[in-house]
Amino acid sequence: MDETDAALSIGAFARRVGLTPSALRFYDDCEILAPARVDQDTGYRYYGEYQEPRGILLRRLRAAGLPLAEVKVVLDGTPEDTRTLLREHLRRMRAQVDVARGAVEELLRSLPVPEVEAVLGGPELASAIRQVVPSAAAREGYPVLGCVLIEFADAEVRLVATDRYRLAMRVLLPGSLRGDPARLLVPAPELARLGAWAARAADVALELTAGQAWLRAGSESVSLPVVDGEFPAYRDIISGLGAMPYRIIVDRAALCAAMAEGVRRVLLRAEGDRLVVQREQDSVTLPAICQGEPPVMAFDPEVLSPAVEAGVGPDVLLEIAGDAQPVVVRSADQGSFTTLVMPVALADTEEDCRGH
Repeated sequence: MDETDAALSIGAFARRVGLTPSALRFYDDCEILAPARVDQDTGYRYYGEYQEPRGILLRRLRAAGLPLAEVKVVLDGTPEDTRTLLREHLRRMRAQVDVARGAVEELLRSLPVPEVEAVLGGPELASAIRQVVPSAAAREGYPVLGCVLIEFADAEVRLVATDRYRLAMRVLLPGSLRGDPARLLVPAPELARLGAWAARAADVALELTAGQAWLRAGSESVSLPVVDGEFPAYRDIISGLGAMPYRIIVDRAALCAAMAEGVRRVLLRAEGDRLVVQREQDSVTLPAICQGEPPVMAFDPEVLSPAVEAGVGPDVLLEIAGDAQPVVVRSADQGSFTTLVMPVALADTEEDCRGH
């Protein structure tokens, strides 16, 4: 290498690669990016044009937050090493963001008297209430589970209810939303009663002020009773579902009819392009679209039927991870409404069916 290969001063090279001279001195000390030549008399560092790609990549890696040890692997390792490391760094960053977001939202909720206002379509809010309320617990002794969680976060309004055997969630996109992340618990019967009121208004403002909640439509307003308590960590439940390798799409009304009143348990079994609903005394075969080969699953119709009935449109979509995992019930025509339904023990149901 002659001197023409190392003709760029540290200042000129810094401008080319987007780093400061002090950063270049630091990376030289760390043996990450050494100059091509150092003048023995003056100590000045000189760089070659051939070092520009390494310098630019170094800047980009540091901007992405990679530690120096990992930067060196990327700069000097194989392409496969680089892909593996960058994918792991991306996974780590996403996890850190999720943890930080949860911590910040919790801190914001703990601040005194958050003020929130969301403007929603009245019929849309009424529909969400109708879909979610049936999943709240009706039994006494569980005051929190007898409520619907209304959550303001991520530019959305979420209505969530669970009785521990199923969990229903409807996501609404408000016309406008102001205020910090917040949540409130409203008794399910009271919210159901207000659904009819909301349905008559084109737009409804849902407000939370000084610990009090209100629904406002024009000059009319009604108060929402608010319950103190800690709602189950439903986001953890949903994020923990993992991949859903099996899907069944079937006529919603037909599936509801197959689980008519008086049926205690049903087995759902996919057979090609059919869904067999096995009851205690007989079975019903329904046309269906079945993706993969889902396992046979057993359900209590009193739990599954309301989840299917609450959907919109002619079809219902069942997403299945395994025979002991919650089944995700979605409306094929409305992706913003989701219900998780727990199956029952398969052995008990098979015994019921054989006994008749």
